[in-house]
Amino acid sequence: MDLQIIGKFIKEQRKAKGLTQVQLAEKIHVSEKTISKWECGNGFPDTTLMLPLCNALDINANELLSGKRLTNDEYKTQAESNLLVLKREQEQSNKFLLMLENVLGYMSSITFIILIFVASFVEMPTWTRILLMVIGFIHIVIGIHFCLAIEKDAGFYECQHCHHKYVPTYKQVLFSMHYGRTRYMKCPKCNKKSWQKKTTK
Repeated sequence: MDLQIIGKFIKEQRKAKGLTQVQLAEKIHVSEKTISKWECGNGFPDTTLMLPLCNALDINANELLSGKRLTNDEYKTQAESNLLVLKREQEQSNKFLLMLENVLGYMSSITFIILIFVASFVEMPTWTRILLMVIGFIHIVIGIHFCLAIEKDAGFYECQHCHHKYVPTYKQVLFSMHYGRTRYMKCPKCNKKSWQKKTTK
């Protein structure tokens, strides 16, 4: 996707509808700055805003992703191309998030170990020792929370029985047995439990 082309298309369609940036922003419940950012090619509407924007501009999602009006002949070809682009971008985003999860996990663990080590073996007042331990525990709990949130949302888990791919609930991820990124969970489709591997595709 070329954000510059899409931004120019949004601007053209907004003007064709006789709308100012403020009026369009009000229609889809965003700020004027958000519309300006899209039109300048510095951002793109998330999935919750794509359809409201398309409805306001009287275009379809495929045209928005293509950055141009499409004829009937172009529609199917462009739709397939856009789906491939979106899938590729989603895979890249998932890989980045999983890498970020690793970094957060290691940083939280190392910080926790250092703070507990210092609190245990360095001479200091009792209140300072307790404070360091509390900070260490808070730090690792927050780190684990964010890691689990990323683990839940980035990519999919694949059932080993029916090969259904799905995004589990936070509760499933939190309470399931696991090793690495493989978790023992119940598939929502076949209701069978299995060791399910994380996949970004």
